[in-house]
Amino acid sequence: MDNQELANRLIGRGRRMGASEVEVFIQNSRNLSVRVRNEDIETVQESASGGVGFRVIVDGAMGFSHCNDFSESSLHETLEQAIAFARLTTADEHNSLPLDLPHQEVAGLYDPDIVKVSMEKKIDMALELEAQAMKDDRITHSSGASFGEGETEVLIANSKGLEKSYRSSACSLSVSVVAEKGDQRHTGWESSARRFFADLEPLEQIGAEAAKKAYEMLDPRMVPTQRAAVIFDPAVARSLVGGIIAAINGERVLQGASFLKDSMDERFASELLSIVDDGLRPYGLGSKPFDGEGVPAATRSLVDKGVLRAFLYNTYAANRAGVESTGNASRGGFTSLPSIGTHNLYVKAGPHRAADIIANTSKGLLLKGVTGYGINPVNGNYSGGASGFWVENGRITHPVQGLTIAGSASDILNQIDMMADDLDMNRSFTAPTFRVREMQIGGA
Repeated sequence: MDNQELANRLIGRGRRMGASEVEVFIQNSRNLSVRVRNEDIETVQESASGGVGFRVIVDGAMGFSHCNDFSESSLHETLEQAIAFARLTTADEHNSLPLDLPHQEVAGLYDPDIVKVSMEKKIDMALELEAQAMKDDRITHSSGASFGEGETEVLIANSKGLEKSYRSSACSLSVSVVAEKGDQRHTGWESSARRFFADLEPLEQIGAEAAKKAYEMLDPRMVPTQRAAVIFDPAVARSLVGGIIAAINGERVLQGASFLKDSMDERFASELLSIVDDGLRPYGLGSKPFDGEGVPAATRSLVDKGVLRAFLYNTYAANRAGVESTGNASRGGFTSLPSIGTHNLYVKAGPHRAADIIANTSKGLLLKGVTGYGINPVNGNYSGGASGFWVENGRITHPVQGLTIAGSASDILNQIDMMADDLDMNRSFTAPTFRVREMQIGGA
Protein backbone atom coordinates (compact mmCIF):
# COMPACT_ATOMS: atom_id res chain seq x y z
CA MET A 1 0.00 0.00 0.00
CA ASP A 2 1.44 3.41 -0.95
CA ASN A 3 1.42 6.40 1.39
CA GLN A 4 -1.41 8.12 -0.45
CA GLU A 5 -3.73 5.17 -0.09
CA LEU A 6 -2.65 4.66 3.52
CA ALA A 7 -3.36 8.31 4.42
CA ASN A 8 -6.84 8.22 2.90
CA ARG A 9 -7.68 5.02 4.74
CA LEU A 10 -6.47 6.44 8.07
CA ILE A 11 -8.45 9.65 7.58
CA GLY A 12 -11.60 7.63 7.00
CA ARG A 13 -10.92 5.55 10.08
CA GLY A 14 -10.38 8.64 12.23
CA ARG A 15 -13.69 10.09 11.08
CA ARG A 16 -15.50 6.87 11.96
CA MET A 17 -13.87 6.92 15.40
CA GLY A 18 -15.44 10.29 16.19
CA ALA A 19 -13.03 12.96 14.91
CA SER A 20 -14.60 15.79 12.93
CA GLU A 21 -11.27 16.64 11.29
CA VAL A 22 -8.25 14.39 10.74
CA GLU A 23 -4.73 15.14 9.46
CA VAL A 24 -2.18 12.47 8.53
CA PHE A 25 1.49 13.49 8.21
CA ILE A 26 3.71 10.73 6.77
CA GLN A 27 7.48 11.13 6.57
CA ASN A 28 10.23 8.83 5.33
CA SER A 29 13.88 9.87 5.58
CA ARG A 30 17.40 8.61 4.92
CA ASN A 31 20.53 10.22 6.36
CA LEU A 32 24.27 9.67 6.04
CA SER A 33 26.99 11.21 8.21
CA VAL A 34 30.73 10.78 7.63
CA ARG A 35 33.18 12.31 10.11
CA VAL A 36 36.98 12.25 9.97
CA ARG A 37 39.68 13.68 12.21
CA ASN A 38 43.46 13.68 11.98
CA GLU A 39 43.35 11.70 8.73
CA ASP A 40 41.32 8.91 10.35
CA ILE A 41 37.68 7.95 9.90
CA GLU A 42 35.86 8.56 13.18
CA THR A 43 32.30 7.62 12.25
CA VAL A 44 30.21 6.57 9.29
CA GLN A 45 26.53 6.47 10.17
CA GLU A 46 23.66 5.77 7.80
CA SER A 47 20.07 5.49 8.92
CA ALA A 48 16.56 5.34 7.56
CA SER A 49 13.51 6.40 9.51
CA GLY A 50 9.86 7.03 9.00
CA GLY A 51 6.63 7.57 10.83
CA VAL A 52 3.15 8.99 10.98
CA GLY A 53 1.76 11.92 12.95
CA PHE A 54 -1.97 12.36 13.54
CA ARG A 55 -3.73 15.63 14.35
CA VAL A 56 -7.43 15.30 15.09
CA ILE A 57 -10.19 17.67 16.17
CA VAL A 58 -12.99 16.32 18.34
CA ASP A 59 -15.75 18.73 19.43
CA GLY A 60 -13.42 21.68 18.86
CA ALA A 61 -10.51 20.20 20.82
CA MET A 62 -7.25 19.10 19.20
CA GLY A 63 -5.23 15.99 19.90
CA PHE A 64 -1.90 14.80 18.52
CA SER A 65 -0.01 11.53 18.55
CA HIS A 66 2.67 9.86 16.44
CA CYS A 67 4.42 6.54 15.86
CA ASN A 68 7.35 5.17 13.84
CA ASP A 69 5.72 1.76 13.30
CA PHE A 70 3.63 1.30 10.17
CA SER A 71 1.99 -1.90 11.38
CA GLU A 72 -1.79 -1.93 11.37
CA SER A 73 -2.06 -2.32 15.13
CA SER A 74 0.37 0.52 15.87
CA LEU A 75 -1.33 2.93 13.48
CA HIS A 76 -4.74 2.14 14.95
CA GLU A 77 -3.51 2.55 18.53
CA THR A 78 -1.78 5.86 17.73
CA LEU A 79 -4.91 7.24 16.07
CA GLU A 80 -6.93 6.18 19.10
CA GLN A 81 -4.46 8.02 21.35
CA ALA A 82 -4.78 11.25 19.35
CA ILE A 83 -8.57 11.11 19.68
CA ALA A 84 -8.33 10.30 23.39
CA PHE A 85 -5.97 13.25 23.93
CA ALA A 86 -8.40 15.56 22.12
CA ARG A 87 -11.21 14.48 24.46
CA LEU A 88 -9.04 15.42 27.43
CA THR A 89 -8.22 18.93 26.20
CA THR A 90 -10.23 22.15 26.13
CA ALA A 91 -12.16 23.08 23.02
CA ASP A 92 -10.88 26.08 21.07
CA GLU A 93 -12.92 27.69 18.32
CA HIS A 94 -9.72 28.50 16.43
CA ASN A 95 -8.72 24.85 15.98
CA SER A 96 -9.09 23.80 12.35
CA LEU A 97 -7.19 22.18 9.51
CA PRO A 98 -6.48 24.04 6.27
CA LEU A 99 -8.44 23.68 3.06
CA ASP A 100 -6.89 22.24 -0.08
CA LEU A 101 -5.47 25.21 -2.01
CA PRO A 102 -3.40 24.88 -5.21
CA HIS A 103 0.34 25.11 -4.70
CA GLN A 104 3.28 25.80 -6.99
CA GLU A 105 5.90 23.11 -7.57
CA VAL A 106 9.49 24.15 -6.85
CA ALA A 107 12.38 23.19 -9.12
CA GLY A 108 15.58 21.68 -7.80
CA LEU A 109 14.47 20.15 -4.50
CA TYR A 110 15.67 16.59 -5.12
CA ASP A 111 18.96 15.29 -6.51
CA PRO A 112 18.77 11.59 -7.46
CA ASP A 113 22.54 11.52 -8.00
CA ILE A 114 23.58 12.02 -4.36
CA VAL A 115 22.88 8.41 -3.47
CA LYS A 116 24.77 7.24 -6.57
CA VAL A 117 28.07 8.74 -5.39
CA SER A 118 30.17 6.01 -3.79
CA MET A 119 30.81 5.91 -0.07
CA GLU A 120 34.54 5.89 -0.78
CA LYS A 121 34.29 9.20 -2.61
CA LYS A 122 32.34 10.81 0.21
CA ILE A 123 34.89 9.66 2.78
CA ASP A 124 37.74 10.84 0.54
CA MET A 125 36.09 14.26 0.22
CA ALA A 126 35.95 14.68 4.00
CA LEU A 127 39.61 13.61 4.32
CA GLU A 128 40.70 15.94 1.53
CA LEU A 129 38.73 18.82 3.02
CA GLU A 130 40.56 18.36 6.32
CA ALA A 131 43.89 18.26 4.46
CA GLN A 132 43.08 21.46 2.59
CA ALA A 133 42.23 23.28 5.83
CA MET A 134 45.50 22.07 7.44
CA LYS A 135 47.78 23.27 4.63
CA ASP A 136 48.53 26.63 6.24
CA ASP A 137 51.42 26.51 8.72
CA ARG A 138 49.46 28.62 11.20
CA ILE A 139 46.92 25.81 11.60
CA THR A 140 48.04 23.41 14.33
CA HIS A 141 45.07 21.15 15.07
CA SER A 142 42.06 19.69 13.35
CA SER A 143 38.70 19.50 15.08
CA GLY A 144 37.42 17.31 12.26
CA ALA A 145 35.74 17.41 8.88
CA SER A 146 32.48 15.88 7.75
CA PHE A 147 30.24 15.02 4.84
CA GLY A 148 26.50 14.71 5.35
CA GLU A 149 23.51 13.98 3.20
CA GLY A 150 19.83 13.39 3.62
CA GLU A 151 16.66 12.88 1.65
CA THR A 152 13.08 13.13 2.84
CA GLU A 153 9.65 12.40 1.43
CA VAL A 154 6.65 14.06 3.06
CA LEU A 155 2.95 13.48 2.49
CA ILE A 156 0.25 15.55 4.18
CA ALA A 157 -3.44 14.71 3.83
CA ASN A 158 -6.51 15.81 5.76
CA SER A 159 -10.25 15.27 5.87
CA LYS A 160 -10.92 18.54 4.02
CA GLY A 161 -9.57 17.03 0.80
CA LEU A 162 -5.98 18.20 1.11
CA GLU A 163 -3.46 15.67 -0.20
CA LYS A 164 0.06 16.80 -1.08
CA SER A 165 3.57 15.40 -1.16
CA TYR A 166 7.10 16.35 -2.12
CA ARG A 167 10.59 14.89 -2.04
CA SER A 168 13.75 16.76 -1.13
CA SER A 169 17.46 16.20 -0.64
CA ALA A 170 20.48 18.07 0.67
CA CYS A 171 24.18 17.47 1.23
CA SER A 172 26.92 19.32 3.05
CA LEU A 173 30.62 19.55 3.82
CA SER A 174 32.16 21.17 6.90
CA VAL A 175 35.52 21.48 8.61
CA SER A 176 36.88 22.99 11.82
CA VAL A 177 40.53 23.74 12.59
CA VAL A 178 42.57 25.51 15.27
CA ALA A 179 45.30 28.12 14.91
CA GLU A 180 47.79 28.60 17.75
CA LYS A 181 50.34 31.24 18.65
CA GLY A 182 51.93 31.06 22.06
CA ASP A 183 49.09 30.71 24.55
CA GLN A 184 46.52 31.79 21.99
CA ARG A 185 44.10 29.37 20.37
CA HIS A 186 41.36 30.23 17.92
CA THR A 187 38.97 27.98 16.00
CA GLY A 188 37.82 28.51 12.44
CA TRP A 189 34.86 26.71 10.87
CA GLU A 190 33.38 26.71 7.40
CA SER A 191 30.74 24.70 5.56
CA SER A 192 28.94 24.35 2.26
CA ALA A 193 25.39 22.99 1.95
CA ARG A 194 23.44 22.48 -1.26
CA ARG A 195 20.44 20.61 -2.61
CA PHE A 196 22.56 19.05 -5.37
CA PHE A 197 25.86 17.26 -4.89
CA ALA A 198 27.40 18.84 -7.99
CA ASP A 199 26.80 22.33 -6.55
CA LEU A 200 28.96 21.92 -3.42
CA GLU A 201 31.78 24.46 -3.23
CA PRO A 202 35.35 23.33 -4.04
CA LEU A 203 37.13 21.62 -1.16
CA GLU A 204 40.12 23.96 -1.32
CA GLN A 205 37.81 26.98 -1.03
CA ILE A 206 35.99 25.64 2.04
CA GLY A 207 39.25 24.58 3.69
CA ALA A 208 41.02 27.86 3.03
CA GLU A 209 38.11 29.85 4.48
CA ALA A 210 38.07 27.75 7.67
CA ALA A 211 41.82 28.24 8.10
CA LYS A 212 41.55 31.98 7.53
CA LYS A 213 38.82 32.31 10.15
CA ALA A 214 41.13 30.60 12.63
CA TYR A 215 44.42 32.45 12.07
CA GLU A 216 43.11 35.93 11.26
CA MET A 217 41.84 36.36 14.84
CA LEU A 218 45.26 35.80 16.44
CA ASP A 219 46.88 38.71 18.31
CA PRO A 220 43.66 40.59 19.16
CA ARG A 221 43.83 43.98 20.84
CA MET A 222 41.32 45.72 23.07
CA VAL A 223 39.81 49.10 22.23
CA PRO A 224 38.35 51.62 24.68
CA THR A 225 34.61 51.95 25.30
CA GLN A 226 33.14 54.33 22.75
CA ARG A 227 30.40 54.97 20.24
CA ALA A 228 31.39 54.05 16.70
CA ALA A 229 30.14 52.43 13.51
CA VAL A 230 29.45 48.69 13.46
CA ILE A 231 29.72 46.80 10.15
CA PHE A 232 27.74 43.56 10.28
CA ASP A 233 29.35 40.71 8.36
CA PRO A 234 26.79 38.41 6.63
CA ALA A 235 27.69 35.65 9.10
CA VAL A 236 26.36 37.66 12.06
CA ALA A 237 23.37 39.35 10.42
CA ARG A 238 21.06 36.82 12.11
CA SER A 239 21.75 38.46 15.48
CA LEU A 240 19.97 41.57 14.22
CA VAL A 241 17.53 40.28 11.59
CA GLY A 242 16.55 37.26 13.68
CA GLY A 243 15.08 39.54 16.32
CA ILE A 244 12.88 41.20 13.70
CA ILE A 245 11.61 37.82 12.49
CA ALA A 246 10.85 36.72 16.05
CA ALA A 247 8.94 39.97 16.58
CA ILE A 248 6.70 39.40 13.53
CA ASN A 249 5.82 35.84 14.54
CA GLY A 250 2.01 35.90 14.59
CA GLU A 251 1.77 34.03 17.90
CA ARG A 252 4.06 36.53 19.60
CA VAL A 253 2.12 39.45 18.09
CA LEU A 254 -1.18 38.01 19.39
CA GLN A 255 0.36 37.67 22.85
CA GLY A 256 1.46 41.32 22.77
CA ALA A 257 5.05 40.15 23.26
CA SER A 258 6.53 41.94 20.24
CA PHE A 259 8.12 45.35 19.87
CA LEU A 260 6.60 45.47 16.36
CA LYS A 261 3.03 44.46 17.29
CA ASP A 262 1.62 47.91 16.42
CA SER A 263 3.88 48.69 13.47
CA MET A 264 2.06 47.16 10.49
CA ASP A 265 2.49 49.35 7.39
CA GLU A 266 4.67 51.76 9.34
CA ARG A 267 8.35 52.50 8.82
CA PHE A 268 10.44 51.19 11.71
CA ALA A 269 13.85 50.89 10.04
CA SER A 270 16.12 52.44 7.44
CA GLU A 271 14.89 52.52 3.84
CA LEU A 272 17.88 50.33 3.00
CA LEU A 273 16.32 47.41 4.89
CA SER A 274 14.04 45.10 2.90
CA ILE A 275 13.41 41.50 4.00
CA VAL A 276 11.84 38.72 1.91
CA ASP A 277 10.74 35.19 2.84
CA ASP A 278 10.84 33.03 -0.29
CA GLY A 279 9.54 29.50 -0.07
CA LEU A 280 9.62 28.99 -3.84
CA ARG A 281 13.25 29.73 -4.72
CA PRO A 282 14.56 27.00 -7.07
CA TYR A 283 17.23 24.87 -5.34
CA GLY A 284 16.73 26.80 -2.09
CA LEU A 285 17.65 24.96 1.09
CA GLY A 286 14.49 26.27 2.76
CA SER A 287 12.23 25.85 -0.25
CA LYS A 288 9.17 23.62 -0.35
CA PRO A 289 5.90 23.76 -2.29
CA PHE A 290 3.81 23.94 0.87
CA ASP A 291 4.31 24.37 4.60
CA GLY A 292 4.02 21.89 7.45
CA GLU A 293 0.22 21.88 7.22
CA GLY A 294 -0.11 21.76 3.43
CA VAL A 295 -0.73 25.50 2.95
CA PRO A 296 0.99 26.73 -0.25
CA ALA A 297 4.37 28.40 0.25
CA ALA A 298 4.90 31.83 -1.30
CA THR A 299 7.40 34.59 -1.93
CA ARG A 300 6.47 37.27 0.59
CA SER A 301 7.80 40.74 1.34
CA LEU A 302 8.08 41.12 5.11
CA VAL A 303 9.82 44.47 5.26
CA ASP A 304 9.87 46.85 2.29
CA LYS A 305 12.29 49.77 2.50
CA GLY A 306 11.97 49.88 6.25
CA VAL A 307 8.17 49.46 6.32
CA LEU A 308 6.65 46.40 7.99
CA ARG A 309 4.42 44.57 5.48
CA ALA A 310 3.56 41.18 7.01
CA PHE A 311 3.30 39.08 10.11
CA LEU A 312 3.89 35.31 9.86
CA TYR A 313 1.07 32.85 10.57
CA ASN A 314 0.24 29.19 10.63
CA THR A 315 -3.41 28.12 10.47
CA TYR A 316 -4.13 28.33 14.19
CA ALA A 317 -2.54 31.75 14.72
CA ALA A 318 -4.21 33.05 11.55
CA ASN A 319 -7.60 31.91 12.81
CA ARG A 320 -7.01 33.75 16.08
CA ALA A 321 -5.98 36.89 14.22
CA GLY A 322 -8.87 36.68 11.75
CA VAL A 323 -6.57 36.47 8.73
CA GLU A 324 -5.34 33.82 6.28
CA SER A 325 -2.33 31.62 6.99
CA THR A 326 0.82 32.92 5.32
CA GLY A 327 2.07 29.38 4.68
CA ASN A 328 4.64 29.59 7.47
CA ALA A 329 3.75 26.51 9.49
CA SER A 330 7.10 25.03 10.45
CA ARG A 331 7.36 21.38 11.39
CA GLY A 332 10.33 19.35 12.55
CA GLY A 333 8.78 16.17 11.19
CA PHE A 334 6.06 13.67 12.00
CA THR A 335 6.82 13.89 15.73
CA SER A 336 6.00 17.59 16.11
CA LEU A 337 3.09 20.00 15.88
CA PRO A 338 3.23 23.03 13.58
CA SER A 339 4.92 26.14 14.92
CA ILE A 340 5.76 29.29 12.90
CA GLY A 341 8.95 29.73 10.89
CA THR A 342 10.46 31.00 7.66
CA HIS A 343 11.59 29.34 4.42
CA ASN A 344 14.44 31.12 2.59
CA LEU A 345 14.85 34.43 4.39
CA TYR A 346 17.04 37.16 3.00
CA VAL A 347 17.79 40.84 3.29
CA LYS A 348 17.82 42.45 -0.15
CA ALA A 349 21.21 43.51 -1.45
CA GLY A 350 22.18 47.15 -1.63
CA PRO A 351 24.26 49.30 -3.98
CA HIS A 352 27.64 49.20 -2.24
CA ARG A 353 30.58 46.80 -2.24
CA ALA A 354 31.59 45.41 1.14
CA ALA A 355 35.10 46.79 0.62
CA ASP A 356 33.66 50.25 0.00
CA ILE A 357 31.75 50.14 3.29
CA ILE A 358 35.04 49.51 5.12
CA ALA A 359 36.82 52.16 3.07
CA ASN A 360 34.14 54.71 4.00
CA THR A 361 34.32 54.00 7.73
CA SER A 362 36.62 56.33 9.67
CA LYS A 363 36.32 54.36 12.90
CA GLY A 364 34.38 51.25 13.82
CA LEU A 365 34.00 47.54 14.32
CA LEU A 366 33.77 44.97 11.52
CA LEU A 367 31.64 42.48 13.43
CA LYS A 368 32.49 38.83 12.72
CA GLY A 369 31.30 37.00 15.84
CA VAL A 370 28.55 37.54 18.40
CA THR A 371 27.39 35.90 21.61
CA GLY A 372 24.05 36.42 23.33
CA TYR A 373 20.56 36.79 21.95
CA GLY A 374 20.78 39.84 19.70
CA ILE A 375 17.55 41.85 19.49
CA ASN A 376 15.07 40.99 22.21
CA PRO A 377 11.80 40.49 20.26
CA VAL A 378 9.70 41.68 23.22
CA ASN A 379 11.26 45.06 24.00
CA GLY A 380 13.64 45.58 21.07
CA ASN A 381 16.78 45.93 23.16
CA TYR A 382 20.01 44.63 21.64
CA SER A 383 23.11 43.49 23.51
CA GLY A 384 25.75 40.83 23.13
CA GLY A 385 29.41 39.93 23.09
CA ALA A 386 31.35 40.89 19.99
CA SER A 387 34.54 40.03 18.13
CA GLY A 388 35.92 40.96 14.75
CA PHE A 389 38.27 43.62 13.37
CA TRP A 390 38.86 47.23 14.22
CA VAL A 391 38.65 49.72 11.38
CA GLU A 392 40.53 53.04 11.35
CA ASN A 393 40.52 55.52 8.48
CA GLY A 394 38.95 53.04 6.09
CA ARG A 395 41.40 50.21 6.81
CA ILE A 396 41.28 47.06 8.94
CA THR A 397 43.98 47.51 11.59
CA HIS A 398 43.78 44.51 13.99
CA PRO A 399 41.45 41.84 15.39
CA VAL A 400 39.43 42.54 18.54
CA GLN A 401 37.79 40.24 21.07
CA GLY A 402 35.94 40.58 24.36
CA LEU A 403 33.86 43.60 23.30
CA THR A 404 30.16 44.18 23.84
CA ILE A 405 27.71 46.03 21.62
CA ALA A 406 24.34 47.41 22.70
CA GLY A 407 21.47 49.64 21.67
CA SER A 408 17.75 49.74 20.99
CA ALA A 409 16.28 48.16 17.87
CA SER A 410 14.78 51.47 16.81
CA ASP A 411 18.11 53.29 16.99
CA ILE A 412 20.09 50.48 15.38
CA LEU A 413 17.71 49.68 12.53
CA ASN A 414 17.17 53.33 11.62
CA GLN A 415 20.92 53.93 11.53
CA ILE A 416 21.63 51.36 8.81
CA ASP A 417 23.27 53.69 6.31
CA MET A 418 25.14 51.38 3.90
CA MET A 419 24.04 48.04 2.41
CA ALA A 420 26.39 45.87 0.33
CA ASP A 421 25.76 43.68 -2.70
CA ASP A 422 27.51 40.53 -1.39
CA LEU A 423 24.37 38.45 -0.88
CA ASP A 424 24.88 34.65 -0.83
CA MET A 425 21.56 33.19 -1.96
CA ASN A 426 22.73 29.62 -1.31
CA ARG A 427 21.87 30.00 2.37
CA SER A 428 18.37 29.73 3.83
CA PHE A 429 18.95 32.74 6.16
CA THR A 430 21.17 35.32 4.54
CA ALA A 431 22.02 38.99 4.34
CA PRO A 432 24.68 41.17 2.76
CA THR A 433 27.25 43.20 4.68
CA PHE A 434 25.67 46.34 6.14
CA ARG A 435 26.72 49.20 8.39
CA VAL A 436 25.04 50.73 11.41
CA ARG A 437 26.26 54.31 11.61
CA GLU A 438 26.82 54.29 15.38
CA MET A 439 26.42 51.88 18.30
CA GLN A 440 27.65 51.69 21.87
CA ILE A 441 30.78 49.52 21.95
CA GLY A 442 32.04 48.35 25.31
CA GLY A 443 35.75 47.70 25.57
CA ALA A 444 38.60 48.44 27.95
